[in-house]
Amino acid sequence: MNFVNLTPHAITLNNGETFASQGVARVSATFTSFEDNVCKQTFGDLVGLPEPCENTRYVVSALVLSAAKEAGRTDCVAPATGHPDCVRKDGFIVSVPGFVC
Repeated sequence: MNFVNLTPHAITLNNGETFASQGVARVSATFTSFEDNVCKQTFGDLVGLPEPCENTRYVVSALVLSAAKEAGRTDCVAPATGHPDCVRKDGFIVSVPGFVC
């Protein structure tokens, strides 16, 4: 399986394998006016996510993964940052055990 990292930073797995960023996939957003310092955010289209490709998984943020699932995409994964085997140092994620779908 080929993994294409579409997050803005490199992803390192606990086994030492690293996936450099190859672009950034995002979800468009619109905002209402502020009322009492609060506005409503609405998410829209996926931006920067290539069409599905055989034997390829796109590594995206959890937000993009959620939007991709809603759009019927099954080729996206996100770093498993909430997994108990995630490695942290000084509060920052150093590596993840793998990906979630």
